[in-house]
Amino acid sequence: MNNIFSRKYRTIWIYGCSLAILLFVLKWLELRLLIYDHAFDIYIGAIALLFTALGIWLALKLSKPKINTVVVEKTVYKEPGEFSLNQAALEKSGLSWREMEVLQLLANGNSNKAISEQLYVSPNTVKTHCSKIFEKLEVHSRMQAIEKAKKIGLLP
Repeated sequence: MNNIFSRKYRTIWIYGCSLAILLFVLKWLELRLLIYDHAFDIYIGAIALLFTALGIWLALKLSKPKINTVVVEKTVYKEPGEFSLNQAALEKSGLSWREMEVLQLLANGNSNKAISEQLYVSPNTVKTHCSKIFEKLEVHSRMQAIEKAKKIGLLP
C-alpha cells in the first residue's frame, strides 16, 4: 500500500522538493544581496529609526505641562465701613502720601488729566507719580497696581 502511494505521488514529491530547494536558494541569495551587500545601509537606517523614536519620545516628554494651573476667580465683597489702611504694607511699599492720593484717584477710574485737575499739578507730574507707583508696587499697568494695592490693604 505504501509502495502504491509513493509511486502515485512521486512526481509531486519531486516537484515539491525541487521547488523548496529553489525557494531556499533564492531566499539565501536575497538575504546575501540584502544583508551582506547593504549592511552599512541597514545599519544607518536602524540608527535613524532609533534616533527618530528617541526624538519623538523626548519631544512628548518635554512638551507636556508639568503643572496644571487652575485659575479660580472669586468676587469678595466687603462692607464699605470696615476698611482700615494697612500701615505695615504702606511703609514696606514706600509710597508717599501724594502717590497714595494718585493711587486712590486711579482706583476711582480717573484719567491722568482728571487727576491733574483735582490735585492741581501738571499731567506730566501725574505720569511721574504713576510710574513711581508701578515701580514701588512692582507692576506694569494701572489695573495691576489697583489690584495689588487692594490685595495688600492700601485701597478699600
